[in-house]
Amino acid sequence: MTMSGKCFEILPRLKIYLEKIKCLERWMILSLIIGVISGIGAIVLRLLVDLVLDICLVEFVGYPFPQPLGEGGSTLLKDVAVARPWLLPVVAGIGGLLSALLVYTFAPEAEGHGTDSVIHAFHRLRGFIRARVPVIKSLATAITIGTAGSAGKEGPIAQIGAGFGSWIANVLHLSAKDRRIAVLCGVAGGIGSIFKAPLGGAIFALEVLYKRDFEFEAWVPVFTSSIVGYAIFTSVWGTGHIFAIPENISFSIIELPFYFILGLIMGVVAIIYVKVFYGLHKLFKKLKISNYAKPAIGCLLTGFIGIFVPEALEMGYGWIQYAIFGEMDAYRMLIVGGTKILTTSLTVGSGGSGGVFAPSLVIGALLGGGLAKILNQSLGFRLNIAAFTVVSMMSFFSAAGKVPLASMIMVAEMTGGYELLIPAMLACATSYLVSGGYTLYINQVNSRIESPAHIDELNVDILRMVKVRDVMTKEVVTVSPEMSVYDIAELVRRTGHSGFPVVSDGKLIGLITYTDIIRLPSYERKKLKVKDIMKRPLVAYEDETLDKVVHRMITYRVGRFPVVKSKDSYRLIGIITRHDIIRGYENKVEEIHQEQERENKSIES
Repeated sequence: MTMSGKCFEILPRLKIYLEKIKCLERWMILSLIIGVISGIGAIVLRLLVDLVLDICLVEFVGYPFPQPLGEGGSTLLKDVAVARPWLLPVVAGIGGLLSALLVYTFAPEAEGHGTDSVIHAFHRLRGFIRARVPVIKSLATAITIGTAGSAGKEGPIAQIGAGFGSWIANVLHLSAKDRRIAVLCGVAGGIGSIFKAPLGGAIFALEVLYKRDFEFEAWVPVFTSSIVGYAIFTSVWGTGHIFAIPENISFSIIELPFYFILGLIMGVVAIIYVKVFYGLHKLFKKLKISNYAKPAIGCLLTGFIGIFVPEALEMGYGWIQYAIFGEMDAYRMLIVGGTKILTTSLTVGSGGSGGVFAPSLVIGALLGGGLAKILNQSLGFRLNIAAFTVVSMMSFFSAAGKVPLASMIMVAEMTGGYELLIPAMLACATSYLVSGGYTLYINQVNSRIESPAHIDELNVDILRMVKVRDVMTKEVVTVSPEMSVYDIAELVRRTGHSGFPVVSDGKLIGLITYTDIIRLPSYERKKLKVKDIMKRPLVAYEDETLDKVVHRMITYRVGRFPVVKSKDSYRLIGIITRHDIIRGYENKVEEIHQEQERENKSIES
């Protein structure tokens, strides 16, 4: 019997066993399995990335880019020059094209930086991620980074681990709630292993879903998966920190005002980063050219920039190591940090496959360390450059990713700079507040109450006070039954919506969703029409109360209902989504609170 045959023979037995034991014990077993797979996935991803980097960038282009001392770098080279810089645009452009061919042919949801797709799957798709995504994401990321693209491994490994977690949940027929937890276990196992940051990886998985909240229910399985993935990964690559730091790294209490100022600056730069990233992302989306060409153009432009600023290519960890030991010119640090914003936005924002965590660390480290170095040189300060470089990494991603706690702990684990947590707390809190609602992860919601994953936790009595007509979206993007399924996939990417009512002569006749489309092989999407795969629509009526709509959403596991006039008239007048319900719920709660405050003031007077 083959290995795969044995696997599929074991899984049904495992499902039966898991049903017989308690929830916590069940998740200890599942998280251990997911952690093992995520750790192996992290090993494969690193091997692939290193292989393509060595072939394309080192051997072919002749760019011996530096490595951090904890990842194979043996010394800080004084002269790092590109032997054949004119080849950078060629290699990068070809890499972007190959990555796009893989992604848009086999798994369009694997485009971009990955983590945001995982967040979307958690909140909107009941944790469903296709089994092919981890494979496609691994290959596309290795090609993008290995051919000089400015990207990292955080987003890809998050999507890879999450994909494995979702696959296991599907095979074992777990509930949507359990599938979401399995997805988070995969994220934690992947992040905790590839960055050698088990605690930070676990907290990242719990924190990244929200701007102002945590997914507390998953903390036990997430921590287990992260430490198991870390153990698997470090059994191959060792347990040492990724970055080495000087022995004299420290901070003084009198330096805390400078760390506060650093937080202010990093918060502002994070806003600029997000605006540039999504500005270019929207620009590429609007281009009336094939999706296959967009990452190729973005990476081609990245390669051209690399001719003049090669330090802004690939992940850039080696330059962080240089900055920590003060081996880079201060003004060059600022130039590279600013350029890295542009190259990352072109590489990933155009649809290239790669993460934004590693580039964010480079941007923060070089800008913060460069500013500290200039202050020392120009004004005679004696700031610890290594300390400011490390804290800048934490502070910048705290603001850009809305993960202040995970940022501090992950960077501390990657560098061993735990003694810097006090200034880091000040700088990270400051940058997080200054950056406001700007985030690289646009599918984040503010809190659990705004997540469709927790819609069943809403107060029924309040839901009964609000009617569908009061919260529904009246401007609806509809589609014709004669439209091509391929055109609907393009509409999903352009609008960001994941489902569309099908209308004929003003009447609702069906519903088509992104989930229906991605299950089809790519070659069938151009052949089939909407009417061939649309589903009979479940609807809401304008005079219904929200409690009835929420009950049907939970029962049928759907995230939206077209709204019709009445049971006798299927004239489409709007659409209601989980987001609409949550918004209406919050408005009603706020209205009740205000009424209570007015009553209290009346009693007091």
